[in-house]
Amino acid sequence: MFNILTLSLIFKRLMNKPVIGITLDEEEEQTYSKYPWYAARKNYSESIEIAGGISIFLPNNVKAINQYLNFIDGLLVTGGDFDIDPQMYGQERKPTLRIKNGRTNFEFKITKKAIQKKIPVLGICGGQQLINVVLGGTLLQHIPDVIDSDIKHEQPNPRNEPSHFVHIKKNTILFNFVKCSKMFVNSAHHQAVDKLGKNLIVSAVSEDGVIEAIESTRSNYCLGVQWHPEFLIDNKDINVIKSLITSAKKKIDK
Repeated sequence: MFNILTLSLIFKRLMNKPVIGITLDEEEEQTYSKYPWYAARKNYSESIEIAGGISIFLPNNVKAINQYLNFIDGLLVTGGDFDIDPQMYGQERKPTLRIKNGRTNFEFKITKKAIQKKIPVLGICGGQQLINVVLGGTLLQHIPDVIDSDIKHEQPNPRNEPSHFVHIKKNTILFNFVKCSKMFVNSAHHQAVDKLGKNLIVSAVSEDGVIEAIESTRSNYCLGVQWHPEFLIDNKDINVIKSLITSAKKKIDK
């Protein structure tokens, strides 16, 4: 008699594709439904599948984290229209921030445990910020309050169009995958990484100095990018997604 974990391992080996867990936004506003609902853009899962993985969405159930991590080979922490509570990194909250404690609590705990278990983690936009907070770093609560810049990090043009360049540092995991020092990316954030978390380095910056990518020097693969590579705007965006798939596949092949 096979249990679900054994069956999942057999399935993954037969498919030879890693399973990537994708976190979900959580909302109670009566728009899609009159009742609380989960959501994620299709291009998160579509980009994972284009890159050679299998995607599953993970409800924000803290009690199920161990089961999720037994099943998945990699974790993708998505972005969203909300902010991490600054109390989590030792600051007072600005009144304009939008907090989702339930979602953040789940993402914080599953990301922390995934890193501990050496499961590859890719954080996108707010996901990058979460990785930094999980590892003890801080955030700029509102970029325009701190940095005088011509770059609009909350771009006014559609999210499926590029907004500004990011410069990628050599001798980083990110550079090793994208094989270039400059990308033209979209931008949908008003916060950014400030003080780096433990064992993190900067792997990309925008022209105004905002941190656009971070990565761990201790983990086999823990990468955060501030833009949204799932839109596949720059021709190297798929390499960012593939970096998660490649790292997760190594977990299957062990």
